Amino acid sequence: MQPSPLAPRTYPPKPSDVYLFGTCLIDQFVPQAGLDAVRLLEREGIRVHFPDQQTCCGQPAHSSGYPDESRAVALHQLNLFSEPWPVVVPSGSCAGMMRTHYPHLFADDPQWHAKAVALSERIFELTEFLVHVVHFQHPDTGPDCTVALHTSCHARRQMGVHDTSVALLGTLSNVKVVEQARIEECCGFGGTFSLLHPEISEAIVTDKVAAIKATGADCVVSADCGCMLNITGRAAKQDELAGRAEPTLRGEHLASFVWQRTQNTAGAKS
Repeated sequence: MQPSPLAPRTYPPKPSDVYLFGTCLIDQFVPQAGLDAVRLLEREGIRVHFPDQQTCCGQPAHSSGYPDESRAVALHQLNLFSEPWPVVVPSGSCAGMMRTHYPHLFADDPQWHAKAVALSERIFELTEFLVHVVHFQHPDTGPDCTVALHTSCHARRQMGVHDTSVALLGTLSNVKVVEQARIEECCGFGGTFSLLHPEISEAIVTDKVAAIKATGADCVVSADCGCMLNITGRAAKQDELAGRAEPTLRGEHLASFVWQRTQNTAGAKS
């Protein structure tokens, strides 16, 4: 059963400490995005704690119909974040799994259900945390550029934070954000969906790439590595098949994009 939409949440004041849940894809494929997320948080005077025993959020097993295996992975995470600090996740997909699905995984166990609920209430997607808790505001020192934004299905429909990526980019005075025609549509990745249904996934991402390219944007940015890698991977394959040496669509995780444009500033807090 699909969990009901989350109620609007009340955001806490900026904390002195947070946990970072790094995600598998960032750890294995785009570690720079994780490091830049840490830099963004530390610049705000926040101590970032990274439990090195953390693993997967459990979403691949969950979305593939293996609740017991997903529960075992989730159980490991429930034991790691013992202090009452926010847990910041640079992925709407993983954040959605931890915030929305963890309580349902342990619905039949009162003790672990209580722990899952308590943890879920401390889960914040990175852009959500920067916009609503940190109130991010730093001068944009990068050159003028035009970007297209892609927000993941989980960020949009489970976390309800698709607007915070827009808001975060909106603080960058030299960045123009153009909206792609398929802004609300899936990129075709869907974790294991892309492996189980490759032809459907390819058709979806091909449409997504065409929509993004049609905007004329210099690059695509996303707060979810899975989506970003799927979109730019399809674009790269198209370039290869066409014999193009230069990429026609670049992509970057939003944490790295924002850090690079503001890394030499101390902020402009009101």
